[in-house]
Amino acid sequence: MESTPHIAIFPTPGMGHLIPLVQFAKRLISLHKFTATFIIPNEEPLSKAQKIFLDTLPDGLDYAVLPQVSLDDLSDDVMIETRMSILISRSLPSLRDMIKSIITTKKLVTLVVDLFATDALDVAIEFKVSPYLFYPSTAMALSLFLYLPKLHEETSCEYRDLPGPVQIPGCIPVHGKDLLDPVQDRKNDAYKWVLHHAKRYRLAEGIMVNTFKDLEEGAIKALQDLGSPPIYPVGPLVQMDHSSTPADGLDCLRWLDDQPRGSVLFISFGSGGTLSSNQITELAMGLEMSEQRFLWVLRSPDDESANASFFSIQTKKDPIDFLPQGFIDRTKGQGLVVPNWAPQAQILSHGSTGGFLTHCGWNSILETVVNGVPVIAWPLYAEQKMNAVMLTEGLKVALRPQVSENGLVGRVEIATLVKHLMEGEEGKRLRTRMRDLKDAASKVLSDDGSSTKAIAQVASKWSS
Repeated sequence: MESTPHIAIFPTPGMGHLIPLVQFAKRLISLHKFTATFIIPNEEPLSKAQKIFLDTLPDGLDYAVLPQVSLDDLSDDVMIETRMSILISRSLPSLRDMIKSIITTKKLVTLVVDLFATDALDVAIEFKVSPYLFYPSTAMALSLFLYLPKLHEETSCEYRDLPGPVQIPGCIPVHGKDLLDPVQDRKNDAYKWVLHHAKRYRLAEGIMVNTFKDLEEGAIKALQDLGSPPIYPVGPLVQMDHSSTPADGLDCLRWLDDQPRGSVLFISFGSGGTLSSNQITELAMGLEMSEQRFLWVLRSPDDESANASFFSIQTKKDPIDFLPQGFIDRTKGQGLVVPNWAPQAQILSHGSTGGFLTHCGWNSILETVVNGVPVIAWPLYAEQKMNAVMLTEGLKVALRPQVSENGLVGRVEIATLVKHLMEGEEGKRLRTRMRDLKDAASKVLSDDGSSTKAIAQVASKWSS
């Protein structure tokens, strides 16, 4: 039996959940000499990106993939939160076997589960190891989760139909329509699952959350005032290793090298974010009208089948084909469009990047904070609208476009906002505030910073 304390980590699927958990484990290993095993549930073989990511884990970190679970009985319109929750519950027998096997050779001290994997907390309790939860999103969303059972009891209508905003403890008021996607329809199974997990959070002996005090002081204080379970703000945990950039990511970095300092707006909607073809057209025309430099990671639209004939779908495989005719030529000196993927962390840390038009996924927000880059907030799904409210109204480091009656953000609105951010007085104010957050982020991760201390508190509980 090894004497080094070992932790088992059970994430829900998706790189957005895996990346911060790996960063957390890396900090535990380097600062406190733990070892860890990631236990990966899945319904299909690992993607190439996941495989590459997991195969480059440092010494002391390993992973095991559980046997595939079938979700074929679920209909196609089932929400992602339902799929994830059912995948987790069907993976529990394999998880038990894996924990049993780890215990024979390692000194297992805890099982850390992800936000939609609370059914696995029972496995930790069964094997008498500490049950812990890692929350990869905001303290604001965590506060909503812990408040949800009470809100559910007190409210009979849909939250979006409430006359006033929802007052999540410790947070700025949020309109019901801006709450996270899975609570938007109380009759949907996704809502029932979120409520189920929210009620089980109190089984955890502690919750680590990927944020820090200067970013979410009110929400963190409200959570810590609850007393139980203890809350540990351990962020910002973002991917810092840039050594493995694929060759196709280097072209845009070389292009950035040739641009003036702070002059480029970076546009990316994350790995899962897509726009309609009409919205792509409006965004393209708005960027062109703004006359500002831009670097745009473009994905094919999400409405091809609705908007296009079968023939045009067959012929338009390349995202670039969905841009307005002549756009690439007309903006040649002004911008660069990259299909599907670009090395986001390096782009945000590049001196030429002066703004970020983002879907407000939390990993992206933490990356932009760590690099001090102000934001145009364009939320799409999950908890991104709540993040956008926090950035624009709470922290005041972002601008948010108005959506017109046809459901689109128009080109004039886009051009105006881009100009404001990149060269206006308002942009300067946002930039100053974002630089303060950048300094704060660097401070909390330093040797005697609050996030480093929070990880030390957790480690000392596990060691003892």
